[in-house]
Amino acid sequence: MSKLTIGDVAPDFTVAGTDGKTHRPYTLSDYRGQAIVLVFYPADNSPVCTVQLGDYNDHFGELAGAGAQVLALSPQSVESHDAFHKSHGPFAFPLLADVDKSVGAAYGVLGPLGFYRRSIFVVGPTGLIGYAHRSLTSLSFQPAQAVIAAVENTR
Repeated sequence: MSKLTIGDVAPDFTVAGTDGKTHRPYTLSDYRGQAIVLVFYPADNSPVCTVQLGDYNDHFGELAGAGAQVLALSPQSVESHDAFHKSHGPFAFPLLADVDKSVGAAYGVLGPLGFYRRSIFVVGPTGLIGYAHRSLTSLSFQPAQAVIAAVENTR
């Protein structure tokens, strides 16, 4: 499958997730009508992921103010996400468990060894991708201000 890009329909998905307290399924299409920021990150509790999600958490009010719902996905289990919430959160957005990496594969974020590439997609209210960024290394990420600007440009 070719890599998704701006203007493509965002593939729908349903995966288990947690807000740090409650486990439930999360479905992308349930958020239709608003902007959604999909944050694909490689691993819970890793140094760069912790800084990245902390940055988005610190700016969550601005992201929400721009009309965005943040959904953060990684291949770890919901239980791992709960521990991440407890050790470095709580995060103001849910952490979703793409354990079989099917969502990562659908969005073209799997690297050559099957690991997630740190990636951001902003899905507009109609379900079309308005912004797509895949990091070439696991050591860099799009700062919250860049994501906020992408949301504002996608509405």
